[in-house]
Amino acid sequence: MLSPALQAVWPYAGILVAAIIEGEIAYLAAAALVAQGQLDAFGVLVSGALGASIGDQVYFYLFRGRLPRWVARFPSLQERAAPLVERVRRHAALAVLMIRFSPGLRVALAAACAWVDVSPRLFSVLNLISAFLWASVLLILVGWFGPAVLASVGLDGWKGAVAIGLVLFALFKAFGVYERRVVERRATR
Repeated sequence: MLSPALQAVWPYAGILVAAIIEGEIAYLAAAALVAQGQLDAFGVLVSGALGASIGDQVYFYLFRGRLPRWVARFPSLQERAAPLVERVRRHAALAVLMIRFSPGLRVALAAACAWVDVSPRLFSVLNLISAFLWASVLLILVGWFGPAVLASVGLDGWKGAVAIGLVLFALFKAFGVYERRVVERRATR
């Protein structure tokens, strides 16, 4: 059997790993558990933000220095990626900051940052800042704001947290689809 201290750490380790792999779903669920009082807000914030940042940085460092050679083998892919790569080249810092808020383009943006040789230090620092901002916004909306506002319509506590979490998840997915379509339209022009 695990010690009580180790048992207390497991949920946050799970949030960290889930945020590395996926992002929103696990983090929104953890924020709903904060609203219920079952998880510590600071622990959820830190583990979610660190996991999200690690997940983004894995792609950046994996592709760094290799991507242009790989993509050169596929001219059609290189042509489709050109508009995104050019936009990242012109606005590198903004692109890094937007990775966490671009659910449909996270991997593509991290890869484009690697392609245009964004400084590793710049990428890591801005991505970590963005991940903490992302985690804070979601935690505030799902953990406190949603339940407080929705209590007036009978959705208090965990019900309000889940409701606002589902709305945010749907918005993230819709925004991701929209972003992909915009990039695809620009690539076909």
